[in-house]
Amino acid sequence: MKRFFPFLIFLFVSVFSCGPSHFAPVELSVYNYSLEGSKQGEQKEMTAMLKPYSDSVNNSMNLVLGMLEVQLTKSWPTCSLGNFMSDAYLEGATKKFGRKVDVAAMNYGGIRLTSMEPGPISKGKIFELMPFDNLLVLIEMEGTKMQAFLDHVANRGGWPLAGVAFSMENKKAANVLIGGKPLDPSAKYVLATSDYVANGGDESNVLKGLTQINMGYLQRDAILDYVIEHKSIGMPAGERLVRKGE
Repeated sequence: MKRFFPFLIFLFVSVFSCGPSHFAPVELSVYNYSLEGSKQGEQKEMTAMLKPYSDSVNNSMNLVLGMLEVQLTKSWPTCSLGNFMSDAYLEGATKKFGRKVDVAAMNYGGIRLTSMEPGPISKGKIFELMPFDNLLVLIEMEGTKMQAFLDHVANRGGWPLAGVAFSMENKKAANVLIGGKPLDPSAKYVLATSDYVANGGDESNVLKGLTQINMGYLQRDAILDYVIEHKSIGMPAGERLVRKGE
């Protein structure tokens, strides 16, 4: 059985001037080299050698952590799948960091499945839902900054959120309630979100430069912990997240 592996060779030339050197690609060549197993027996030996590792991974990914009672779906501006994830982040951050967390948020594009069907929730399914190794971080901010962030969320069409409710009017967050109370511009709030968003990802420039609290806690681990803790997952309430205004 032949396997071909592309090898890319880049040739660069340097252009020297009075300033720093600059490099630019001038040629791209692609070559295919074949690597052939000399004997079928050797391939079987390789497969046998790798089998314990593949079995270990499969056993781990197939481990059932809990049960999903209803279908969860992804949609804008609010959705049951996003609610499930943001609930997990709010609860996970509160427990992991040992402090009150007011709002949990993630970018809509971070939801990597369109739906989850009722039935067993495997570890592998959570890896499909959140394949990225993004960290869950905390940011403490004043109410004015929180309002600006929620305006950004509204402008993006709505993101999975927990702990906050608002209407979207003219691509702005209006009638904001945090913990059931109107947002106070002078109060301090704690936001839990991914390091990707906290560092300005998905155009979240309003968060760039703000101090982050990081304990190396993966967003995926927060979801895993949430499923293990609750065992049975029902329909997360949606209206306490984003209500679309007229």
